[in-house]
Amino acid sequence: MNNETHEVRKVIPIVPQEAEEVLISLYASHEKIYPRSVSGLFSSWRWGMVFLTQLVFYGLPWLEWGQRQAILFDLGSRRFYIFGLVLYPQDFIYLTGILVISALSLFLFTAVAGRLWCGYACPQTVYTEIFLWIEKKFEGDRSARMRRDAKPLSLDKVGRKTAKHLVWLAVALWTGFTFVGYFTPIKDLGLEFLQMSMSSWEVFWTFFYGFATYGNAGFMREQVCKHMCPYARFQSAMFDKDTLIVTYDEERGEPRGARSRKADITTLNLGACVDCSLCVQVCPTGIDIRKGLQYECIGCGACVDVCDTVMDKMGYARGLIKYTTENAMQQHWTQAQTLRHVLRPRVLVYTAILATIVMAMLVSLALRTPFKVNVVRDRGVMAREVAGGKIENVYRLQVMNATEAPQHYKITVSGLPGLVVTSEDVVMVASTEARVVPVRVQAPADVAAPGSHAMQFQIDALDSAGHLTEKSVFLVPR
Repeated sequence: MNNETHEVRKVIPIVPQEAEEVLISLYASHEKIYPRSVSGLFSSWRWGMVFLTQLVFYGLPWLEWGQRQAILFDLGSRRFYIFGLVLYPQDFIYLTGILVISALSLFLFTAVAGRLWCGYACPQTVYTEIFLWIEKKFEGDRSARMRRDAKPLSLDKVGRKTAKHLVWLAVALWTGFTFVGYFTPIKDLGLEFLQMSMSSWEVFWTFFYGFATYGNAGFMREQVCKHMCPYARFQSAMFDKDTLIVTYDEERGEPRGARSRKADITTLNLGACVDCSLCVQVCPTGIDIRKGLQYECIGCGACVDVCDTVMDKMGYARGLIKYTTENAMQQHWTQAQTLRHVLRPRVLVYTAILATIVMAMLVSLALRTPFKVNVVRDRGVMAREVAGGKIENVYRLQVMNATEAPQHYKITVSGLPGLVVTSEDVVMVASTEARVVPVRVQAPADVAAPGSHAMQFQIDALDSAGHLTEKSVFLVPR
């Protein structure tokens, strides 16, 4: 028997350790943006638009025209007062024209210089600027706000934030009150508020619009521009390479890097960008313009102002970030060449169409007859033969006076021989009122064969220039 020892090796398979489950979120958590204050040309323009838009919005309801509010959309009586103009629901065509003009203006401005509306006049931008200014007054500048938010609750922190929110709420509710003041005479609305007698709808819309302003400008801010506003999504369809946009000059700025003011950038092989990140800190939507055009950019020019300030301190030429076009950057055009290419056929066509529609609306308003008439046959009274061998038809005329003074109107008829008005032919209608007038019209019995015959009503304004002709039919019974 062989006594050799045999070594037995047992192979133990190595089972890989089970991987731990890792939760991967498809959505990045939102980081609060703390926009840094900035001063400069575009900042001044932005604040100028804030003052202008709010002066118009808050001031117009208090402006009087004669004995009434200058701008009032009285839905209850279905009349819209715009200075000396009184419009009725039948004048809906003018509202359509205003909407078309607004849309074409937006297309034109976007084709020329991108999101000018968003950056300077959009209510979201305007009220965000106002709320940020209030926030700065109570909580300090950007760095102070960031430090305070990182600290635990304290009496100072709670006091400052409470005061800030109270002022925000006051501004928001005053905004809602002013909005309702365009639909209800604002002086009457103020008296109702003091007497606690506002209607339920007035209370609802005041608080609805007020809290919408408070939420959008105080909390949501850039999220409205980035995720809720549809304009941010379809703006690219109106851009081309000759549209003026906020642009970073990558050729001049890269490679970026920190350096002292006295450093020779040629020796250091650096571009003009000092990588201070101030352009990111001042951006209200929190983007880095150095990454190129992004849909979140609202074209406010804050990064242009702060970058020019840095260039001045470093002794470099301005314009590392500027309003220019893609073609101008690629082909190194001068400012004059850039502006010549901005006035391209697309822009000229938009301008021509817009000017035509504006002129057509102005001419239509200038030639607009200051009253309206609707003619309806009185279905309760059939065509009939009356004394004297006459045929009589009865009509109901609704006469609407679109002026702010009582008017007298003369009613005459034509279309058949011997056709006359036998009822009152001169009627008076009070200012901005409508009156239904029964009108009896007679004609000789042998004026025409039995059946329906065309006729016309002529209405002339005796106290002002104006003439209307309305078609109807005169029935001759068998």
